[in-house]
Amino acid sequence: MQIGMIGLGRMGGNMAERLRRGGHEVVGYDRDPSVSDVGSLKDLVERLQAPRAVWVMVPAGAPTRATVEQLRDLLSEGDVVIDGGNSHYLDDQRHAADLGTRGIGFVDVGVSGGVWGLQNGYALMAGGEDEHVGRLMPVFDTLKPEGEDGFVHAGSVGAGHFAKMVHNGIEYGMMQAFAEGWELLEASDVVTNVPETFASWRHGTVIQSWLLDLLVRALKDDPDLAELKGYAEDSGEGRWTVQAAVDHAVPLPAITAALYARFASRQADSPAMKMVAALRNQFGGHAVASAEGQTGKGADSPGADVAPPPEADR
Repeated sequence: MQIGMIGLGRMGGNMAERLRRGGHEVVGYDRDPSVSDVGSLKDLVERLQAPRAVWVMVPAGAPTRATVEQLRDLLSEGDVVIDGGNSHYLDDQRHAADLGTRGIGFVDVGVSGGVWGLQNGYALMAGGEDEHVGRLMPVFDTLKPEGEDGFVHAGSVGAGHFAKMVHNGIEYGMMQAFAEGWELLEASDVVTNVPETFASWRHGTVIQSWLLDLLVRALKDDPDLAELKGYAEDSGEGRWTVQAAVDHAVPLPAITAALYARFASRQADSPAMKMVAALRNQFGGHAVASAEGQTGKGADSPGADVAPPPEADR
């Protein structure tokens, strides 16, 4: 099958390569001319035979919206656009409606597999009309892992990215659980071989998983993780997952806590904890640390100027 691929970065480039290895003709476009097959989106569209299929693999948000808008004006009735980035599902619905005015189909595909996808295949979650998804099945069959699993037509437009959003939220919670378990093991003076402890869980346990395999691999390279800083970004899908939970009144305590833990990781000196320290000092006389790292007197230390609490609070 012939397909256009827009965005040839780590994911898009590897996906294009996997498709070529599977016998498909891929015409790729990227802003980097050294990896691009054509010089512009217009050139890409002209190289493809109608009815065309164009896969967009660029960052979510403004870059994806701008690309879809350009394709709307370049493509023809009967063509189809696939958004394989991490777009918000509500954007998918807007894109489908916009392209639909020109008779252009739209399929959203949540893609998981990262840098290992070229070798192992990509898990694909598609949303869209049966007609459009069915037409693209040769591409999906090549991209997905071998075997029965790895692809789902999750539902109507937006369903693919909604499913991927929830997938990433679950991923947040799983990673946070592994991370907290690792920290507790490291803090213990009983367990002295933490990397091998995790490795022993890779088979025969209910937490065996690819994430656990990757954790063991990371500890093998850096047993104490001394080369890393405890700072974690978020792609945005964790936030969307929590917001969707609010919209649907579905409690997500583990995923929400994992997202907030990432926020906390970016604070070298937590503003909220400053206030907690100040309050503990005020009501309990607990010692506080200064900005210079020195420990100061508690509020009830000799000489401290402490206002007595109200009578009702005594």
